[in-house]
Amino acid sequence: MSLDTPFRSCTDTPVLKERGQREVFCGLTGIIWLHRKMQDAFFLVVGSRTCAHLLQAAAGVMIFAEPRFGTAILEEKDLAGLADANAELDREVARLLSRRPDIRQLFLVGSCPSEVIKIDLARAAERLDGVHAPNVRVLNFSGSGIETTFTEGEDACLASMVPALPATDATELLVVGALPDVVEDQMLSLLAAMGAGPVRTLPARRSTDLPAVGPNTRFILVQPFLGATHAALIKRGATPISAPFPFGEEGSTLWFHAVAEALGLDRAKVDAVLAAPRARAQKSVAAVAETLRGKSIFFFPDSQLEIPLARFLARECGMVPVEVGTPYLHRELMAPELALLPHGPTISEGQDVELQLDRARAARADLTVCGLGLANPLEAEGLTTKWAIELVFTPVHFYEQAADLAGLFARPIRRRALLTPEAAE
Repeated sequence: MSLDTPFRSCTDTPVLKERGQREVFCGLTGIIWLHRKMQDAFFLVVGSRTCAHLLQAAAGVMIFAEPRFGTAILEEKDLAGLADANAELDREVARLLSRRPDIRQLFLVGSCPSEVIKIDLARAAERLDGVHAPNVRVLNFSGSGIETTFTEGEDACLASMVPALPATDATELLVVGALPDVVEDQMLSLLAAMGAGPVRTLPARRSTDLPAVGPNTRFILVQPFLGATHAALIKRGATPISAPFPFGEEGSTLWFHAVAEALGLDRAKVDAVLAAPRARAQKSVAAVAETLRGKSIFFFPDSQLEIPLARFLARECGMVPVEVGTPYLHRELMAPELALLPHGPTISEGQDVELQLDRARAARADLTVCGLGLANPLEAEGLTTKWAIELVFTPVHFYEQAADLAGLFARPIRRRALLTPEAAE
């Protein structure tokens, strides 16, 4: 589809708002990719043994290197308010930092709201920061499943960092959102070739590289689920750059063009820099799209990636979205995406899982994107599914990963065709 082809978008599509039982991971899951990204940070989850088991099961057991996350387990006497949890927390933090002198950022992560775990982690972080600064910065955020869903843990983490970032009057571009290092390096290389420097990132790989923020900072998101971080940066005086998210060739190109326009870069130079990776992405996606073209897709709400992914699949792969569910619809961040998403699908916000299951069963889309807890039952009913969690853990941003992104959706369809040849007819 050409970028200038007139069509009816989803900008004015009524949103089906659902409030009921949800089927989604909690925000603690974000620690699994954040602890790998921030190389001198440690995430101490204050919670139950259940939370410890979740992290170990989701992240796997670290054999050759000590992980940069752990759990301060609350026992029954702590939850009953019979022990001095603050004193115990102070003692555990002191032990951790004495054993791990490499830690420069310590995040206290609540697994439940303060009234449940009987400890105010915000005050605890402030107290501990006073004790251990300047060697260690202590911050806190919530990963509670009551307060956050899957990817909102990263948003809460980054938002907690913004108030403590140093101030600056320098004119800089800030790219916000955790990316795998290899993808971030590709992005920074293209930005440098475009003439977009200096460029800083949040999160930075090390605390010594944390960006400064001020009135001349222009920032752009690479992840759709960073609404709180977006608001926190605006509060610090930074100016947002609005753009579609860099999924697929089209999204990546529009993202880079938005940066170029905001910074006043030479468009001819920008297009020359982007020409080769754009061509590679178009060719590689086209090959995978043969499997996807004309196939219908149904998104359960999971990560807030759903609307940008539906846009990519519809416009570049020829898929037909039936329903696009998202845990939370941030109108400002999603406006460029909704303007590109072809009219037709139901757009739903939040979840009442039983009602949505009814709609998914009625639709019987060629591919259903959902959480792990729903995938196997739906497969048993004859539906082809894709685990939504893979879309966060797999490198999928920008040009070189565009075909890999399409491939994540093509593989289950190919698998179904091999297992049940009649499905391919």
